[in-house]
Amino acid sequence: MSIFSSDHAVMPENDEIVEATETVAIEAEAQALIEAEADVLAEDVTEDDDSAEEPAEPTITFADLGLPEGVVRKLAQNGVTTPFPIQAATIPDALAGKDILGRGRTGSGKTLSFGLPLLATLAGGHTDKKKPRGIILTPTRELAMQVADALQPYGDVLGLKMKVVCGGTSMGNQIYALERGVDILVATPGRLRDIINRGACSLEAVQIAVLDEADQMADLGFLPEVTELLDQVPTGGQRLLFSATLENEIDSLVKRYLVDPVTHEVDPSAGAVTTMTHHVLVVKPKDKAPVTAAIAARKGRTIIFVRTQLGADRIAEQLQDTGVKADALHGGMTQGARTRVLDDFKKGYVNALVATDVAARGIHVDGIDLVLNVDPAGDHKDYLHRSGRTARAGRSGVVVSLALPHQRRQIFRLMEDAGVDASRHIVGGAGAFDPEVAEITGARSLTEVQADSANNSAKQAEREVVDLTKQLERLQRRAVELREEADRLVARAARERGEDPEAAVAEVTEAAEAEVAAAAVEAERAARAEERREERPSFRDERGNFERRDRGGDRGDRGGFRGGDRGGDRGGRPFERRDNDRPSGGFRRDDRPSGGFNRDDRGGRSFERRDNDRPSGGFRRDDRPSGGFNRDDRGGRRPRRPSLRAS
Repeated sequence: MSIFSSDHAVMPENDEIVEATETVAIEAEAQALIEAEADVLAEDVTEDDDSAEEPAEPTITFADLGLPEGVVRKLAQNGVTTPFPIQAATIPDALAGKDILGRGRTGSGKTLSFGLPLLATLAGGHTDKKKPRGIILTPTRELAMQVADALQPYGDVLGLKMKVVCGGTSMGNQIYALERGVDILVATPGRLRDIINRGACSLEAVQIAVLDEADQMADLGFLPEVTELLDQVPTGGQRLLFSATLENEIDSLVKRYLVDPVTHEVDPSAGAVTTMTHHVLVVKPKDKAPVTAAIAARKGRTIIFVRTQLGADRIAEQLQDTGVKADALHGGMTQGARTRVLDDFKKGYVNALVATDVAARGIHVDGIDLVLNVDPAGDHKDYLHRSGRTARAGRSGVVVSLALPHQRRQIFRLMEDAGVDASRHIVGGAGAFDPEVAEITGARSLTEVQADSANNSAKQAEREVVDLTKQLERLQRRAVELREEADRLVARAARERGEDPEAAVAEVTEAAEAEVAAAAVEAERAARAEERREERPSFRDERGNFERRDRGGDRGDRGGFRGGDRGGDRGGRPFERRDNDRPSGGFRRDDRPSGGFNRDDRGGRSFERRDNDRPSGGFRRDDRPSGGFNRDDRGGRRPRRPSLRAS
């Protein structure tokens, strides 16, 4: 049965029913809207409450980690307020005295992770002579110096003395510092072992031992020295081991020296960084050098990795020849040279640094936004450490590897082992000026580099002109002042003599002007002579060479007819020319006067002195008869002279 009927549809009360029905519907709709708004508001409030109660990333400061107040204040002065993840995870456990096994990629802040707890723990203690209380072992000199530079400001706040002990620097200074007392040594294993063998250092008082970049120590073959040093450290102390990778050799160190270590692995083992992009440029052999030069000519700091020291020197020299400000850095350089090159790179005097793998982990320079691998890395660990020079501390960076056609499989296998997703680009006929290469790396043409170089040189010359103009103006003002002073003195002297002062001044002024005019004429004459020499370089060179050839011929004449025998091809004057220009016998020693070979003419010992020094029958050429041994007298070869002893 239908609910509605036709009767009801035509009833007069129908309007009232419709109104009542519409009112109920409106009220129900309004209630539904109110409930929906309430649900939305409740969800918003819940989300706000959740976000207020559980923030996505809680803010932790260095003060929350338990560091001394002075260190926290110094960190804030240096602009370091929020710890990196590995620092936040490691510092509390290290301050608690636990052994730490930390892994993090290069540039993740490991230095402060072990350095700040080390300083805080040793603060306030006493250090005996030659007995440091803390040691930090690093694989390379550069890394040792950079660790010391990073920790020294905070050590100064706590009153702790630090010293770098590494090769290539003065061992005498290091021994002298140890004799005065050093709280913390930052050392390379080889140099520290040498100093200990000399009796200048002992590790019997070491409380905390730190190994930084332990995996590279293993790769470079330093494990024997490391184990020898750690064996001298008393048991029961604290050990902190940090590395970018934790593999076979590192496991042996962990099992042998660390007791119940707390492991902190902040970054994935592959060292993947979201702010770093990887590219492989496949180039032809003939395009490799131009592409390298174009990328190195980019604006900004670029580090270029090669495999050998000779390769680093060669590529750096080639880049310099093309106008790129580049320099080499490798283990074959002295420590002073390496320090100078790094300083130039940090200060911007050098834009491209060509380095070997040995220096890969020892370079920490802010602002490196591109790493170029000219030679493939030896393995995936070397590749990761090379790449770690850029995209440090959250910054972005680009890693580019050049690959010859036959190296593609090797490089992509290396990328796969490193856990890196790299894009591949084939550099076509455009070579170094490929638009895709320029977009990825910021490469510039050598013409643009030369234009910038010429522009910089012009600006420098303009600055020098301005400086010289100012100097000239100062000198001119000084000359005017001196001339006025001289005129006053001349007039005064003339008055004292009773002469006319104006006449005396005029006479002196005229003489001075004449001297200046003469000097100007002489300078102009010298300038014109120099211009003439520059306008005729070929004539000058030809004339100079001809004169040298004459001298060469003279040298040949002294030994006989060598200059003439060899002819004019080698610069000697021909035999006939000498016969026409000179006496028939030529310049021969036998043409000298009857006294023979007397050294008096050449500043040697006198004839009389030889007679006094030697017996009368001595072997002297001057004793020969006047006509005795002259080839020219016979026009040919002289006969054999009878022996003086026989006579």
